[in-house]
Amino acid sequence: MSGDQSSENKNRFTIIKDDSNDGHGGYGVGAISLENMSSIIVDPNENKAYVDMGAMHARSDVERRVKFQPDKSLVPDGKLYWIVWVTVERNENGPYYAGVAGSEIRVDRPNKIAYKSMPEHVKHMEKSLKGHVIVEHMDEQSRHLLRNFLQEFNPEMWNNSSEQLKEALG
Repeated sequence: MSGDQSSENKNRFTIIKDDSNDGHGGYGVGAISLENMSSIIVDPNENKAYVDMGAMHARSDVERRVKFQPDKSLVPDGKLYWIVWVTVERNENGPYYAGVAGSEIRVDRPNKIAYKSMPEHVKHMEKSLKGHVIVEHMDEQSRHLLRNFLQEFNPEMWNNSSEQLKEALG
């Protein structure tokens, strides 16, 4: 027994179920269901991709401890990351990656500033939930990192996914 379950738990897709009747009310309740959605961080700087469910609430590792700027030009030295919204559905063959949409984020850790377009992130989350594939704006290396991650994470879901997704990720 290794005793190190934390690394084991980091690479699990988590299903978030939201309940618009939980009594909280307020902004956005019930407007968008996040059921069956996960967030993957693609880091072309470190050549890796990993699940970070904190991104669902703008609290991923790459989003923490930085002040977001309203314009990308204010973060000229920002490193590129992608938050990829992945929706899993089920068909007669089993579960598959239905919607995949990548949203850019730039992080300048030394200066504690970052940039992301919230409207783009929200739009991409919604498109992913509707089964759209939006990755053509991602750089080739990042698309390949994402493809490799999805293939290795669950070969069955990858095999059940659309040809459109497989072609889009090269």
